[in-house]
Amino acid sequence: MDELILDPSLYTVKAILTLDNGGDRFFAKYCDDSYPGVKEQKAFEKNTFNKTCQTDTETALLGGLTVVCKSSIDLYFYTIGSSYKNEMMLMAILNCLFFDSLSQMLRKNVEKRALLENMEGFFLVVDEIVDWGVILESNPQQWVQRVALRGDVPLTEQTKSQVLQSAKEQIKWSLLR
Repeated sequence: MDELILDPSLYTVKAILTLDNGGDRFFAKYCDDSYPGVKEQKAFEKNTFNKTCQTDTETALLGGLTVVCKSSIDLYFYTIGSSYKNEMMLMAILNCLFFDSLSQMLRKNVEKRALLENMEGFFLVVDEIVDWGVILESNPQQWVQRVALRGDVPLTEQTKSQVLQSAKEQIKWSLLR
């Protein structure tokens, strides 16, 4: 009996996708050359959406890839890895990336409009958690501490003491440079 022995690898994630409720690309980050052109990528995304949008399962095996999916109000989030990768690890990344980090960043309002308004934070979340297929962080609390999102409360909603404290910090940092 021939057994396939795979070398251990840090490269777990092949792609991270966010599609709207029509199956069109909202965000895509491919971590390898499995789908080299935009045409192949969009065809893969459409196929993935069509196979997963009408099922209640969170994990699917499509074309030799493990696809983990979660949906929000009008968005579908996907983490994709090889068929031999652990789907629990892919699910942990998906939960950290989109439902813990983004929920915290968008104040539990994970929808297309809110995400469009905070695209720079969304890109930062993706880059801080997965880099070229290597999982850097799967704990959202660590991510929040490392990224240290500033300006969480708009200026119009801050109290006078918060505005003064913010001004003191900015003056202090400008003097220390």
